[in-house]
Amino acid sequence: MVETIIIFLIIGLIVTGILISPVLTKRRRNRLKQRPFPLLWDSTIENNLSIYPRLSPIERRRLQGHVQVFLAEKQFIGCQGLQVTEEMKLTIAAVACLLLLNERGEYFPKLRSILIYPSTYFVHETIATGNYVVEERRVARLGESWVNDQVVVSWEQVQQDTRNWRDGHNVVLHEFAHQLDQEDGKAEGVPILPRKSDYHNWSQVMTKEYQQLCHHVQQGIKTVMDSYGATNPAEFFAVATETFFEKPHQLLNHHPALYELLQRYYQLDPVQWA
Repeated sequence: MVETIIIFLIIGLIVTGILISPVLTKRRRNRLKQRPFPLLWDSTIENNLSIYPRLSPIERRRLQGHVQVFLAEKQFIGCQGLQVTEEMKLTIAAVACLLLLNERGEYFPKLRSILIYPSTYFVHETIATGNYVVEERRVARLGESWVNDQVVVSWEQVQQDTRNWRDGHNVVLHEFAHQLDQEDGKAEGVPILPRKSDYHNWSQVMTKEYQQLCHHVQQGIKTVMDSYGATNPAEFFAVATETFFEKPHQLLNHHPALYELLQRYYQLDPVQWA
């Protein structure tokens, strides 16, 4: 009898914890968002993110709130002796949180750490080349997103991308788009959508646009999106996200269906910032 009561008490505590935890998290995040945003932080973001002054006052305040939550919940780790500065953290957080600007996400729930390398870094990849032959290669990288808990970026590349906002390349937007895609544990170019009915339209538009990009790349035709998006559907979504934020006019003019799809997903219209 006593054991049964204890079991029910434990179950009750577990259930209560599950029910209360999201509420407590939301309250804590709301408190963080309501804190005054330091003037030094504001000027740092403005100096490092050219799109920042073009946001509406409401969007700027919302982004500031997201940045405060992001900095409180994620850890930044310098690699190869790099000393992580406040500027690095603020710049990466501000760009990443553009993807969440209109409450579109849960602050990348699986992400725990952002690893920052000074510049290009190298990893060893093991690749099966056929006939039971395995080849190990040393590959240069500028960033990557892990399904479990990490994003890796090159600070040199982050700086280059923020200085050249309109070139359609942005390692932070790219890798954090992967994080959105990987929230369900898979990287397949399909993030979690608000409604089940959204998946059919997503599949139709994305498949058509991805196949078109692959065809144009094969034919050597100039494209609005980087050719790396033809690698696979997951990379296509990440590259499309970079293009949506950095080259909105071109994407809207040449790929209106894709622009509209991303506009609904991110609940943003970057054309207004141009």
